[in-house]
Amino acid sequence: MYFSRIELNRSGTGIARLLKMMSADDYRHHQFVWQLFKGVEARDFLYRREDAGNWPRYYVISSREPVDADGLWTIETKPYAPKVADGMVLAFSLRVNPVVTRKNNNGRQQRHDVVMDHKRKIGFKDLPRSMRLSLPQIMREAGLKWLRSRAAKHGFSFDDGLVTVDAYEQHQSLKKEGGKPISFSTLDFGGVLTVTDSATFCQTLFNGIGPAKGLGCGMLMVRRV
Repeated sequence: MYFSRIELNRSGTGIARLLKMMSADDYRHHQFVWQLFKGVEARDFLYRREDAGNWPRYYVISSREPVDADGLWTIETKPYAPKVADGMVLAFSLRVNPVVTRKNNNGRQQRHDVVMDHKRKIGFKDLPRSMRLSLPQIMREAGLKWLRSRAAKHGFSFDDGLVTVDAYEQHQSLKKEGGKPISFSTLDFGGVLTVTDSATFCQTLFNGIGPAKGLGCGMLMVRRV
C-alpha cells in the first residue's frame, strides 16, 4: 500500500486547472483523483480532500502508486505499512458519510442521514424552541452513536469525551448534466482512539469506514499520540 499527498502544481497549467476545480462538485473531484489511477475498473484507493487555501490537496491511500500523465500535480508518495498493536493509543481524523439503513413503506432498504434521522426521532419540529437541542448537540449525539456502533468491528474503541464531532455538511453532485443528483452528507470526527484488534484495524486503515468512499469519505487518518 501507498500513502500519497497530492497537490495541484502552481504552474500556468495548474492555475488554469485550479479555476476549473474551484467550481467543481464532489463527483468532479472524485474524477480528478481517479485519473491518477488509470488502468482498472474497480476503485482501489481512498482519499480525503483538504484544501490548502484555495489549492486542492488530496491525501490518498492506494494499492498502486498514483501516476500523473499530464504534469498537473505534485505528488509525494511513500510506502504505507502501519505497525499497530492491541492497546495502542492513536490520534485520528475521519470524514464519513454517516447513514442508517432500514426498510421503507415498500419494503426496500433506504439510507437515512443520521443527523436528520436523529432530529426526527426526538421530535425536533414538535418541541418548543426552549427545549430543542442545538445542531452541534444533535450532530454529536447522532455522530457518536453511529461511530460507536461500528468501532468494535473496525478494530478500535474510544472514549466519548476524547472525540469531537463537527463540520456537518450536505452535498449534491451530478454525474452528468440532466442526470439525477447524488446527495450525501458528511461529518468530521477527530480525537483519540485505542486499537482493540490490530489485524482488523489495519484492514480498516486500508479499506475505510462507511459508504461514499468514492466521494472522499471513509479514510481513517492516524498518528501516534
